[in-house]
Amino acid sequence: MKRLQLQRWSNSVLSTRARTGSHLQHHLYNAVRRQSSTAAAVQPEFSTGEAEHETFEEIKLKTILRRTHSRPNQLKYPSPPTHAAHESAKLAALHARLYLPSRLPYETLARTLVDASADQDPNFNNESLSTLGHDLLTYYTSEHLICTYPRLPLSVIFASMYAYVGPKTLTAMTREWGVEHASSPGGEVDPGLLQFQRLAPGTELQEKEDGPRPYQSQPHWRKTVTSKIFYDNEFGDTAKTAAEGVSADQASATFVRAVMSAIYLHAGRPAAKRFFQQHFLSRHLNMAELFNFEQPTRDLTRLCARENFERPVAKVIAETGRKSRHPVFVVGIFSGQDKLGEGQGASLSEARERAAVAALKGWYLYSPLNVRLPSAMEEDEAAPWKPVHVDLGEVIV
Repeated sequence: MKRLQLQRWSNSVLSTRARTGSHLQHHLYNAVRRQSSTAAAVQPEFSTGEAEHETFEEIKLKTILRRTHSRPNQLKYPSPPTHAAHESAKLAALHARLYLPSRLPYETLARTLVDASADQDPNFNNESLSTLGHDLLTYYTSEHLICTYPRLPLSVIFASMYAYVGPKTLTAMTREWGVEHASSPGGEVDPGLLQFQRLAPGTELQEKEDGPRPYQSQPHWRKTVTSKIFYDNEFGDTAKTAAEGVSADQASATFVRAVMSAIYLHAGRPAAKRFFQQHFLSRHLNMAELFNFEQPTRDLTRLCARENFERPVAKVIAETGRKSRHPVFVVGIFSGQDKLGEGQGASLSEARERAAVAALKGWYLYSPLNVRLPSAMEEDEAAPWKPVHVDLGEVIV
């Protein structure tokens, strides 16, 4: 039995007009190449012929050429048109990867990927969505931290807020979601790419001018926690901006906030809160590592005096190798008969400091058993509200 020669057999079956598809493919390749390299309109040349004699391959290739030929008209737009959202495989994959609600349309998801630096039109960029998403993220995060840890110092709250919804975290989430950056925004860009105007190399960011700050006029001013509340952002940092363009971290943070807002607007509060719990609160954050006490023994003494506890006393619980090269001391801090903390170190002073730090962390990291958030009252048929525990605050030195 002779082996079939597929190449000859396929050439014999196809008609002469069908074999001209290679020429159409060649024209298609050149048209796409010219379109990606220049912004001029592409004029592909091909003969249409009579419609009744065209094969399926020719009709399909001509349809592709017709779409390619019409795409250069989109170059006049700073961002992709809305109808291109349904043609993007990247956008559909992102929608499925994040398990977004079916009520969230592709057009809105595509809009969340367009930064205001790429498209100045507020009807097509994500600036308004990002503003609402920013408020939602800060509200859900702050109520979780304050209700779960009611005794946290304000500086620790700032640090934990930055760890949960800060720009670095949102940038990492953008990479984890598989979102790629477009090299330059434009109407021909895939709607599934993050589009923003990049900062020029060497551009220095300037502080936002939200009004004069009184402490800056003093010769020896220092930035206090109170000034962070009134003048800085929700992370206690001074907001900075540039005249033209944004950084990749800023564009990524704006995108994640816009996605949160889009879910809230299209799917409602339950879906937005579920998305927040799955993608933000699911991240592990060791709150004990965020503390930095300069004088823990003094702070513990002031705390005991404020709470009407007995004065804290350090006692040696155990020791070994006092006269050796590597001694170890275990010291406990006691207030009356109650042990507040315990620490160990190579010297008595080091063990006492660590014991005081452990006692302060045990106080500040107190958490109620059944924590109920204020946003739970927004649910249907919610139980009557019971006030949460509100502490007096941190020890003011």
